[in-house]
Amino acid sequence: MSKIFKYRYYLARRTTQLLVLGSYFLANLYGWSVVQGNLSSSLLFGFLPLSDPFATLQTFLAGAVLSADVLIGVAVVLFFYGVVGGRFFCSWVCPVNIITETAAALRRKLGLGSKDAPSLLSRHVRYWVIALTLLLSFVFSISAFEVISPIGMAHRGIIFGFGMGWFFLLALFFFDLFSQKYGWCGHICPLGGFNAIVGKYSLIKITHDVDKCIHSQECFLVCPEVPILHAVGKKSHIITSKECIKCARCIEVCDSGAFEVSIVGIAKQLKEGA
Repeated sequence: MSKIFKYRYYLARRTTQLLVLGSYFLANLYGWSVVQGNLSSSLLFGFLPLSDPFATLQTFLAGAVLSADVLIGVAVVLFFYGVVGGRFFCSWVCPVNIITETAAALRRKLGLGSKDAPSLLSRHVRYWVIALTLLLSFVFSISAFEVISPIGMAHRGIIFGFGMGWFFLLALFFFDLFSQKYGWCGHICPLGGFNAIVGKYSLIKITHDVDKCIHSQECFLVCPEVPILHAVGKKSHIITSKECIKCARCIEVCDSGAFEVSIVGIAKQLKEGA
């Protein structure tokens, strides 16, 4: 039981991811109405629209007219990401997270790279990719990222069959394994970058108690966004960085209990970041 409790967040994340994908799969196979659509645009319980803001923005720039249902769906998701979750989608829903975390775990097992190894890619690349994606959507009248999105490929593959999508996802796995730790999720993915901007002041944050810290450095080994841990071991603080994906891996590997999940108001976040 202690092992289950220790990895409760990991188990909860994987269960959530499988339930989400399973719901779409059963909806396609049996016509169940719990959720219909895809990860970009869905209808929950037959009445609540959910629309990914980044995908919707691309569609709008491509020249599409947005319906009221789509705009309501965008508002619902923006509220959740902006007020509650931040990059919650990245670690709790996105199927690509399973691929990249598996690659990172195998990378640690094989001893590939080190926490001090220089990054081949800047973490700001994803924000440039956002700008490029929106520009291409406007110029070519297509939802640029959705055409090549590995998130969409993984989702469609699980539900309808992978086809050639296998090769792209396998290439992403090997890229993360041999070239760049969390190369896709931590450096390139524009959806993660967009959600980070939206959820900068989301209320759920990870806090660090320096008095409990034993400087094991385990959190640095598992965190997909290592720069957010710059003050760990130096002072007690709230991790206010918008890049935190709320995966809680730092909590799970810290035997001293120096990390915990907290609800932190915007005023306190602003004061912490000042």
